[in-house]
Amino acid sequence: MSAASRGPGASVDAEAVADGGERVLSEPAAGDAPARPGELVLASERWRLGVLPDLGGCWSFGRIRVGERWVDLLRPTPAGALGNPEQTASFPLIPWSNRIRHGVLDWAGERHQLVRNGADGTAIHGAVRQLPWRVVGHEPHRLELALSSYDAVGVNWPWRFAARQVLSLVGDALEVQLSVTNEDSVTFPAGLGHHPYFQRALFDDDAVLQVDAHAGYELDAGIALGAAGPLPARADFREPRTLGPDFVDDVLTDLGPTVARWHYPDAGIEVSVVADDVYSHLVVYLPVGKDHFAVEPVSHTNDGIALHGRGVPGTGVRVLEPGETLTGTFTLVAAEQRAGR
Repeated sequence: MSAASRGPGASVDAEAVADGGERVLSEPAAGDAPARPGELVLASERWRLGVLPDLGGCWSFGRIRVGERWVDLLRPTPAGALGNPEQTASFPLIPWSNRIRHGVLDWAGERHQLVRNGADGTAIHGAVRQLPWRVVGHEPHRLELALSSYDAVGVNWPWRFAARQVLSLVGDALEVQLSVTNEDSVTFPAGLGHHPYFQRALFDDDAVLQVDAHAGYELDAGIALGAAGPLPARADFREPRTLGPDFVDDVLTDLGPTVARWHYPDAGIEVSVVADDVYSHLVVYLPVGKDHFAVEPVSHTNDGIALHGRGVPGTGVRVLEPGETLTGTFTLVAAEQRAGR
């Protein structure tokens, strides 16, 4: 990354940068900065996390303490974009993750046409990131949010469901518990995940990424074509390597419990993603020319519902009976890098 002019702890407002335009640099706000309209802030010794309950339970920022400074680990949401989930730091993916080809959902002998809200003509990123969530509980280190699709209008999903998001700050960790419950009278397919955007660099040096994934998918315009197979070379981060300039947008599987870790060499910080078995897949997204990247814990592969319907194994799609709940937990840990790593 070319960031020689960036001072320690400075961050880039990526949304204020047009492609090919000049980067706009700004210092991260103080750790105890007041919340902005609609924003709730969780705080611990290591973390500051902003959450927007009325905007899909999206996260507006995620800062960590590095020495005596607070630095944006997650891509911060600009003040003028607090109503746009596409520009947030992260958003929940419920009741499905990633893409559904053409927005067509075939299930139990019926065809449902979802709104094709992706620029590529797919239905993308679930149905909750623009819905208001209720605050069920709020403490300085913990926030619990809930919603029911029954209470909303225009939900992009043909069956009734409920969702919960519980965020907890404990020591160096941000623990994220997501759940989806079938509130309908028939079974339906479901999944969940989260879409955090991380800064490529905290100071000047790009992150060095390692991903404990041993299989991936052949993709056509982001859609998985069949069962998982060999890991694509472009997305093979089993040995640590710098993010680099190449484009990557892959869904991976056959994961270890610490699905990914990376460190920022000049900040002395290591970040790890630990996920339970519900999160059997991981999306790694490295856009070209941007100051952020994504490591997304998800329960199933792209267009997994269609593959599941064709009998393809290992998609990660769950079939929920009426009243049944799918719950998954992952944890982001940000800590000083251990010696020797």
